[in-house]
Amino acid sequence: MTTTDAPHDDEAAPVRALWSGLGLPGIIDVHTHFMPENVLVKVWRFFEELGEGVWPIRYRGGERERTELLRALGVRRFTSMLYPHRPGMAEWLNAWAADFAERTPDCLRTATFHPEPGAGGYTAAAIEDGARVFKAHLQVGGYDPRDPLLSDVWGALADSGTPVVVHCGSGPHGGAFTGPGPFAEVLAEHPRLPAIIAHCGAPEYTEFLDLAERYERVHLDTTMVFTAFTERSAPFPRAELPRLADLGGRVLLGTDFPNIPHPYADQLTALAELDLGGDWLRGVLYGNAARLFGAGPHRAP
Repeated sequence: MTTTDAPHDDEAAPVRALWSGLGLPGIIDVHTHFMPENVLVKVWRFFEELGEGVWPIRYRGGERERTELLRALGVRRFTSMLYPHRPGMAEWLNAWAADFAERTPDCLRTATFHPEPGAGGYTAAAIEDGARVFKAHLQVGGYDPRDPLLSDVWGALADSGTPVVVHCGSGPHGGAFTGPGPFAEVLAEHPRLPAIIAHCGAPEYTEFLDLAERYERVHLDTTMVFTAFTERSAPFPRAELPRLADLGGRVLLGTDFPNIPHPYADQLTALAELDLGGDWLRGVLYGNAARLFGAGPHRAP
C-alpha cells in the first residue's frame, strides 16, 4: 500500500490531537506547494534524480487528494507556493494560482515573480487582484534579489504589506545569490518588506535570526527545520533557541507539503519537542499567521 492509499485518519489523528490539545481551531501552513501538474511532475523528477531513497516524496496523490488530506489534518489555511525558473513564466503561474485559489477558498492566493521587464507591473496587478502571499526562490530562479528589475516588486510588496516567502538560505545546496548577504541588501533598501524567510534560512540560521531581530516585518517559517531529516544535514544550533523563542510572534508553521520525505506530523512533533512553551507553539501553528493574513480568530472551535 502506498502512503497516499492510507486512510486520512492514519495521517490526521496525531496532527489533530496536537493542535486540539493546544485549544486551537486548526493550523495554518504558510509553505505548501500546489502548481500546474506538468510543473509539479518536473519538481518531483528533480527529487527522484537525487537517487533512490535520498528524498522520497511522501504525498504523491492528485491535487484533489492532497487538498482533502490537508483539510483532514485540520489545516485551515495553506498556500500554493510556486516559482519560475526562467523569464516569461511568472504571469502564467500567477494565472494558474489565481484559478486554484478561486476553486480552493482555504488557499491563500499565491503569486510569484522573476527579474524581467514588467515584473513590477504584474506584481502590482496581482496584489490589486487579491494575491495574499508571494514566493521568491533565489536558488531555483538563479537570480540576484538586488536586480534593479525587482526594485519595484519589493517596493510594491512593502507598500502594500503583502508577505513574500523567500528561499534565500543556502540549503539544501547553495546558489550564486543565496545566503544572508544579497537579501540583507534588499531589506536595507526596503526595511518595511514583510518577508518570510523559508526554512528559517537554513543552514545560515544565526544570520537570518539577526535579520529578523533587525527588521520588525521579517518572519521565519519552520519548513522542514528541526525534523530528523534536516537535523542530519543542517542542524539548528540549540544555543539559538532562546532567540527563536523571543521571536515567537514572527515564527510561522511551514512544512513543504507535499514534497516532504516524512509524515506531516513529524514537523509539528519536532516543534512541540523544542519545549518552548504552549503560547509559543500556539502562535507558530496558528496565531501568528492568523494575525499576519487576517485568516481568522485565534480560538478553539
